[in-house]
Amino acid sequence: MKKKYALAALGLAGIVALAGCGGGGAGSSGGSGAEGSGDKGDLLIGVSMPTQTSERWIADGNAVQDGLEEAGYQVDLQYAGDDIPTQGQQIDQMITKGADLLVIAAIDGTALSSQLDAAAAANIPVISYDRLIRDSEHVDFYVTFDNYKVGVQQATSLLTGLGVLDEDGKETGEKGPFNIELFAGSLDDNNAHFFWQGAMDTLQPFIDDGVLAVPSGQTDIEQAAILRWQQETAQKRMEDLLTSTYAGGTKLDGVLSPYDGLSRGIITALQGTGGLGPAIADGLPIVTGQDAEIGSVALIDQGVQFASIFKDTRKLAEQSVVVAQAILEGEEPEANDTETYDNGVKVVPSYLLQSDIVYKDNITPLLVDSGYWTQAEVDSGVAE
Repeated sequence: MKKKYALAALGLAGIVALAGCGGGGAGSSGGSGAEGSGDKGDLLIGVSMPTQTSERWIADGNAVQDGLEEAGYQVDLQYAGDDIPTQGQQIDQMITKGADLLVIAAIDGTALSSQLDAAAAANIPVISYDRLIRDSEHVDFYVTFDNYKVGVQQATSLLTGLGVLDEDGKETGEKGPFNIELFAGSLDDNNAHFFWQGAMDTLQPFIDDGVLAVPSGQTDIEQAAILRWQQETAQKRMEDLLTSTYAGGTKLDGVLSPYDGLSRGIITALQGTGGLGPAIADGLPIVTGQDAEIGSVALIDQGVQFASIFKDTRKLAEQSVVVAQAILEGEEPEANDTETYDNGVKVVPSYLLQSDIVYKDNITPLLVDSGYWTQAEVDSGVAE
């Protein structure tokens, strides 16, 4: 995946120069007294990523490491295999090794309080990467996407696929009713709640008006949630929904899925319906997604999955480098949101990036022309 970040990395030297505008920000000195010290090559940044089972997190880890090394820092990159104790141990080891700053994408945003206490005791600032770390005052900054808007975009793509909205997002007057089912992410991931809220705020008026219906009745996030975002769990839930709700021939028109891995599990369940053919007699339902993973981009190109949300992790990695540099130089990193992300103890200053909806007709300009995926990868569904 490193080739996808070469161009982004080349621009970091100029970008980081614009990182801050003076003043001692939160966590303004590193664990080894890094503030204002001479050689960045003496500074160690620990990067903790949740898993290598998702190509998205592999790409994030590589991009953050490449960007930080390009900026002149040493990097200790660790993946935790979706195991909470492992992530805690890895972060403990980074602290023991004398990390000057930590960049953490948490598996469970509520499970790292002791590690953050230890980091604070060692004067090590912490950047929360894409997933907000909760219940700790020792989170110095949060770099992410506008997660509520991502949920809005997921719901918008579902409504567009159903014909309720046109390509400009305007209501078409279509009355339905359309039968949909709802999936949510892992409840221990703070982002899952923002995705869900944005999606439901968008869908609820159409449910209230009878344009949309949820035949299973499972409309609470606790019912729809998929622990650890596991594809197999989503497949099993979709199979159970088909058996319990659609065996009598009720038609399923759409599925709100908040992540491409879940989407592929859902699609696998739908394609294996067997005797439940009437549920998808007119073809597969509209299925949404997120992260523009290459397996799902290929499915969108083939007309199997309808849409995904593209969150350009190259930009997220770049911004994390900008923030890290500002903190380590004793400056206050730029935040464009200082109100939204309350972690239960404090409102964490944040920088939010924007995302895009991926449809079949914009794969080339959005993903291929930008260098995120090649046309060959889109055709094969496999990252090179």
